[in-house]
Amino acid sequence: MRAKWSILSAVLAIGVGYFGSPYAALYRLDRAIRQADAATLEAIVDWHAVREGLKEDLCDLVLDAPATGRPSTELAPFGEGFVRGVTGNLLDRHLTAEHVASLTREAGEAGPAETHVQWAFFSDPTRFSVDLAADGTVEPIRLELRFRNLRWQVRRVWLPNGLLEKAGSGI
Repeated sequence: MRAKWSILSAVLAIGVGYFGSPYAALYRLDRAIRQADAATLEAIVDWHAVREGLKEDLCDLVLDAPATGRPSTELAPFGEGFVRGVTGNLLDRHLTAEHVASLTREAGEAGPAETHVQWAFFSDPTRFSVDLAADGTVEPIRLELRFRNLRWQVRRVWLPNGLLEKAGSGI
């Protein structure tokens, strides 16, 4: 009888730990951003995957924009490659744990923009989706965490079009 309760307790503890772990990862991410902790940000975010996803989103935004006043699309492949290259260079240089931490430090007492979790749940056993409501945006910021190597990491970020346009205006 004791063995049965021991096994049941172990399974329950593993289940609670697994289902609670992405929420703990979100808490760690929030603390790391607020405290400008680049080392924790480096560990909890897969920066390469996040940069690649944002490059795609920015390229789609720029290339799918209406072609008002633009000539024909004879140079579309060249333009697409050029936009991807410029976008890629800027994101590779500026979207790093150290840069995000330095922006938080520069913000000083005001701190990062206020956000709160609007919705968070498992998409499948190794994916956890989060919608964040940020001040000044109607659409949520969407994060996807993936479970790899026994830990949750942010692997994809989808920014609302308004924020993407702001980011794209710097290109």
